[in-house]
Amino acid sequence: MPFLEVRNIDVYYGDVQVIFDLSLRVEEGEVVSIIGANGAGKSSLLRTISGLMEPKKGQILFQNEPIHRLPPEKVVDQGIVHVPEGRKLFTFMTVLDNLRVGAYNSRAQPHEAESLAQVYHLLPRLKERESQLAVSLSGGEQQMVAIGRGMMARPKILMLDEPSLGLAPILIKSIFETVKEVARQGTTVVLVEQDVKHSLAMSDRGYVLEHGRIALEGRASDLLDNPHVKKAYLGL
Repeated sequence: MPFLEVRNIDVYYGDVQVIFDLSLRVEEGEVVSIIGANGAGKSSLLRTISGLMEPKKGQILFQNEPIHRLPPEKVVDQGIVHVPEGRKLFTFMTVLDNLRVGAYNSRAQPHEAESLAQVYHLLPRLKERESQLAVSLSGGEQQMVAIGRGMMARPKILMLDEPSLGLAPILIKSIFETVKEVARQGTTVVLVEQDVKHSLAMSDRGYVLEHGRIALEGRASDLLDNPHVKKAYLGL
């Protein structure tokens, strides 16, 4: 029984279909990458899993229970946490207050102090910056706050949408190290990422999404060696 299973979903924005009969699975403890070009449907897939969009067809099961009709806050209560593209911080709140927002759900609230200590251990720079407004941080630091806020919700699955987008190479390396440490600590990770080489290198398995459909899937190491992936996504 997969930890998370997406079964044959169709998803629309208004009258425009963006995901077609898509199925995938995520096992507990895995890091799974979802790669594809801009407009392939990657963000729409994460938004559907997290309850921000509802499939017109198909099912999404978490620990064998259907979640595809739940509102987003109930999906978070189940333990699925989505860190969206663009970070979406409260820029004129402090780092600490942004992190505390992540512990708002009923599962996380009783453990806020413990979770905060864990986030500061994982991301010590946030402890140094805790009284600063989020707007004053660098892009890399803001991304750390976004990941930290996600961890405050005590996720069973952490879904990250383009965490390295717009960052300098040295900061990208730091973000990937953070994601690897999150996974090492036992959190299942679903990663949508433009940096295909790095995301597959740290993943167990991957899916290639093209025009709203799964074009390829398999072990991440096999996808890195796949001629189509090399040509289309690695420039080789």
